[in-house]
Amino acid sequence: MTVRERFHAVMDFKPFDRLPVLEWAGWWSKTIDRWHGEGLPAELTDCYEISKYLEMDVYRQDWLPVQTETCPQPASHGAGLIRDEKDYEEIKEYLFPDNAVDDAKWAKWAKVQEAGREVLWFTVDGFFWFPRKLFGIERHLYAFYDQPELMHRINNDLSEWIIKMTDSLCNVCIPDFMTFGEDMSYNHGPMLSKGLFDTFIKPYYEKVIPHLRKRGIITIIDSDGDVTVPAQWFRESGLQGILPLERQAGVDISVLRDRYPDMRFIGHFDKMVMNRGEEALRKEFERLLPTASRGGFLISCDHQTPPGVSLDDYRLYLKLFREYAGIAGKLSRA
Repeated sequence: MTVRERFHAVMDFKPFDRLPVLEWAGWWSKTIDRWHGEGLPAELTDCYEISKYLEMDVYRQDWLPVQTETCPQPASHGAGLIRDEKDYEEIKEYLFPDNAVDDAKWAKWAKVQEAGREVLWFTVDGFFWFPRKLFGIERHLYAFYDQPELMHRINNDLSEWIIKMTDSLCNVCIPDFMTFGEDMSYNHGPMLSKGLFDTFIKPYYEKVIPHLRKRGIITIIDSDGDVTVPAQWFRESGLQGILPLERQAGVDISVLRDRYPDMRFIGHFDKMVMNRGEEALRKEFERLLPTASRGGFLISCDHQTPPGVSLDDYRLYLKLFREYAGIAGKLSRA
């Protein structure tokens, strides 16, 4: 199978030759810096070139910018840019750019995708993430109650922009899947109630997702933390999958698969065991294997490989990954 054929076979719950061997989010810069001192060629800094060097499947991502390069920046992390509708009006000239899709870049990528050598995907800010960027972390949570009209206006504007950018992108290339950046959960569950989700977020997913799915694009939500509870909310909204399924937050893929047999999942390999040796690595792969062999689940690091993992640690991880990827493929065809 080609890289792309393998992706679609797994995600369509069909038999596959082996699991993809991938890092969905690349590596932390400090991890790469460490590896450069341990034998990774110094000229390799791009995560896709590193993937090729390590003989991994390449999944190439483009995060479409909803803010222009000249957009004002918050005073500090989480501080936000707006307080009210007046501020939103003033900053809108820096939002929702018409040229967020780089046609030339995607046309080049499309040729590699057509040859089956890479899987292509894109990301957009989601309907929890983007208002939080504008309001700031604390003000955003109050805005659900204090400024509901503005919350709806922002997300309606965002939904229309996403549809417009999807049309623009699909005129050049049809991506294999996409993600909504959300991060609406932490280690004890969602940061909002189902009522708030249903009122302020679900309607905009329901507006955008059919437009994506009719193009054949698999829709996945990217939310860190414990997504065990909101997984049902996501499914009800039309989302087809979830990543990265952080093990440290208590997520259990076997529970999610039993509850949602038709959903797709990416990630979930516990990054905290990646430097603990072969026995720990095998135990983690054995935990994931029964679900992975049933399809609809791409094993990958449950966020990004941390700098505590040496290059030798990672090479051992990849060696075992390939072994269990092959086992999963045989089980899928049994």
